[in-house]
Amino acid sequence: MILATRNAHKLREFERLLPGLAFAPLPGGLQSPEETGETYAENALIKARAAARATGQPAFADDSGIEAEALGGRPGVRSARFAGEHATDEENLAKLLREAPAGSKVAYVCALAYVDPHTPVEHLVEGRCIGTLAAEPRGTEGFGYDPVVVPEGEERTVAELGDDWKSRNSHRARAAQALRQAGGDLVRLGPPALG
Repeated sequence: MILATRNAHKLREFERLLPGLAFAPLPGGLQSPEETGETYAENALIKARAAARATGQPAFADDSGIEAEALGGRPGVRSARFAGEHATDEENLAKLLREAPAGSKVAYVCALAYVDPHTPVEHLVEGRCIGTLAAEPRGTEGFGYDPVVVPEGEERTVAELGDDWKSRNSHRARAAQALRQAGGDLVRLGPPALG
């Protein structure tokens, strides 16, 4: 099963979220398609379709980001490039903290697409994790914007809550749960979690 990413953090996270499936990252020789979609769903489908077509294997792809209410939903689909085309996590995080006030509402969003090149069936689901923006980064168990997102009902950031919490409650966990509930054609993939 191809996971249309070369991001090692995402690969490990989806292996936890969808146990029983063996994931392989996007092969090194394949160029990632340009993410031209205006929504997470469009970008997830672009990546999953391209990976499935190029490899001839079923593929998963996610597109995710953070939306700040105080910024009218930005950075959204540009979350990975918020501070510039080749920005680091730290640079993106610093820009968000400069532009959005602490305590303001944020939402982590993940669209997860599944495409099998041998059937016309495609699955697309979304997961959201709502919270507030911390005043400064806290915690070391996470990546991206995790050190500044305090989920609803929690006092710690996602980076302080760690992998066990993320495996049950993150935007990706909620998207994976929705995918498992989709059932149908996914049952033939084998693991009970998908049935």
